[in-house]
Amino acid sequence: MDDVWTVRGFIDVFKNVYTISSDTKIVSKILELHLFPKFLSFAKNIGYEIELATYQNWYPDLTFIKKDRPDIKFAVDLKTTYRDEANPGFCNGFTLGSHGEYFINRISAKNIQYPYNAYSGHFCLGIIYTRSAIDKLEETRIYTVDEIESIPAVIRSFTFFAEEKWRIASDKGGSGNTANIGSIQKIDDILSGNGVFAKAGEELFDDYWANFGKIQIPTSKGKYKKLSSFPEYLQYRGLPADLNNPKSSKKKKKKRKANDIG
Repeated sequence: MDDVWTVRGFIDVFKNVYTISSDTKIVSKILELHLFPKFLSFAKNIGYEIELATYQNWYPDLTFIKKDRPDIKFAVDLKTTYRDEANPGFCNGFTLGSHGEYFINRISAKNIQYPYNAYSGHFCLGIIYTRSAIDKLEETRIYTVDEIESIPAVIRSFTFFAEEKWRIASDKGGSGNTANIGSIQKIDDILSGNGVFAKAGEELFDDYWANFGKIQIPTSKGKYKKLSSFPEYLQYRGLPADLNNPKSSKKKKKKRKANDIG
């Protein structure tokens, strides 16, 4: 029982318990709600108040404000991700906020609780977990309160981390077409803050992501392309190549050939 999630389902007024889906969005939100009282207690103990983001898509999730010095603020984003079963030692990764308007214009109030430069630091508080193998039919079953301990836990084996976001950033976008900063994926590197910019520092992290996909760099074929990697950035800026801290990436699964099937 020690390594499995104690949250097992939703309960209605008739005391029916509905199991939790393994959908990552649902799991993430419940984890946040489950831990929020701990955040409040921590903030109170260190003399801070917590302010939640006004809107769901605003950055950050939590703003820690010092009670006797309201000008001192820390941005804290809550991140959850699961271990990659096919690649031991890696997780699925997560996004670290936008590199759009409020990141570029540090006094902008667009989609951010306070202007970016109003924060003394930007942190991620995260949870890495393992997804349990559960029969999909279990998600449709309704239990009674008396049966709650027999409900299978959808996640287990938690690892918690707290780190400045620039220290766990990769040099790649985090999600599709949106302007999000991606994280590294090797768990040991996340826990030690050993990201792509670990050697370069926060200032170069800021400059790289403010210009990501904007600066045009020449290619070997005499054409131009948008800047999309930290080594390219270092070369463009005339900076030492050893400032790059290359990270291990997950191995891509090999596509099976037609004659391999069966």
